[in-house]
Amino acid sequence: MINCSIKHKLTLAALVVSSTLSGCASSLDEAAHQLHLNTLIEQADLGGNVVGHSEINWWQQFNSTQLNDLVVSALNKNYELKANQLYLQSELAKLGAQKTDYLPQGDLSVAANRNSLAGDITSNSTANASVHWQLDLFGRVAALVKAANASAMSQAEQLRLLKIEVVSGVVKGYINYQGNIKKHLIVTQQIEALEQSIDVLMARVEEGVASELDLNRTKAQLSQQQALLPDIDYDKFRDLSTLALLTGRLTSEISLSDNSQLLATVVNVAIADPSNAIALRPDISQAHFRFSQAHSLSVAASKALLPSISLTGFAGVLGLDNSRLINTKQQWSISPQIEWSLLSYPALLAQRDSQAFLSQAAYDQYQHKVLAAINDSELSLQLLVKHANKQTYSKTRFKHANNAFLQAQAMYQEGQIPYLELLDARQDVLIAQKNNIDASISSLIAKATTYQAFNGRWSLELTNEP
Repeated sequence: MINCSIKHKLTLAALVVSSTLSGCASSLDEAAHQLHLNTLIEQADLGGNVVGHSEINWWQQFNSTQLNDLVVSALNKNYELKANQLYLQSELAKLGAQKTDYLPQGDLSVAANRNSLAGDITSNSTANASVHWQLDLFGRVAALVKAANASAMSQAEQLRLLKIEVVSGVVKGYINYQGNIKKHLIVTQQIEALEQSIDVLMARVEEGVASELDLNRTKAQLSQQQALLPDIDYDKFRDLSTLALLTGRLTSEISLSDNSQLLATVVNVAIADPSNAIALRPDISQAHFRFSQAHSLSVAASKALLPSISLTGFAGVLGLDNSRLINTKQQWSISPQIEWSLLSYPALLAQRDSQAFLSQAAYDQYQHKVLAAINDSELSLQLLVKHANKQTYSKTRFKHANNAFLQAQAMYQEGQIPYLELLDARQDVLIAQKNNIDASISSLIAKATTYQAFNGRWSLELTNEP
């Protein structure tokens, strides 16, 4: 029997998720499963380049009080988190109810009766206590308790999975929002610069110094920049809406200030123990608990083929010719009982086979989750490298494009190049600047994705917090 005496408190959910896998189903070879998991992770050789300081509260590396407040608000006010916390309490209550099957069951009754037949009145009264005790000699009740325990563990891991999604969603939404603020600012500045250029060009056209072609090309570029603003405004609202939903608010209730310098923040991805961060992932643990639950139900189905042995007891008093339990007579009985559902054997065998197939399916799902988690971690590292390289190239591109524009501007003022070449240089630097911002956003989100993939330790720390 698994000792999981857990009070119905959210803070004690940590006792569920921190239980060792060996406590889930004692008939399973837990050591073999854990060894298999560790071997797969070691073979994948994950995280060799990201070993470093602890990743607990990794989002605080962004040095943003606003972001930290959003994460705290989401963990406290997200309605889906609250619902899953209640689901966990429900599973714990079911576990407690299942454990009562170890104990005798019974009831108390008190009754009084008064009858009249042809004027002849009779009265009687009774007070009884009956007890029924299912003896778990073959372990069927124990298997059902283990299944209920595994179900509660699985729900606790589901809660941890949701916390990972909420925290990662808040961080990514905040990065996107600040990135869109930066984009909006840059486009607005470019619109202002183009409007000033148009004013100058119109005067020069009137003077016959500049051509209509120069003016129309500049106006076209202005319209191109203005057309970017509706998309950016929508993206900002979308990001706010996402953050509002994650923090349990309406979009109109959330207001964020400009913190676009966040894009320049240096965030170094560092995982204290990458292998352990994968092994402790809640999706792997949840799949294991579901397998344990299915296995325990399969054991219970097998035990149902064996005889059921129980004790039934009865004790009470009987009051004749009175309805007030006076002048009573005592009565009691005890009845050992053996039941064996031999005629139901075909149905019980089919149920056993069905549950055995479900147990094997749950094990295959567990294997799949392990491989999927390793694959997810590998992809996150590749994504990290990809966007780090792209950010380096985009910075170099913007640097050269900006230098080219400054050179073109000086040459135009000296009359060495026509205005259209200056306009082309301006277009190049605008594109390079936008790509540089996009690369900065993607790089930060890739880092958040890496922490999301290596989530075992920091998500467990969130669950253990009071």
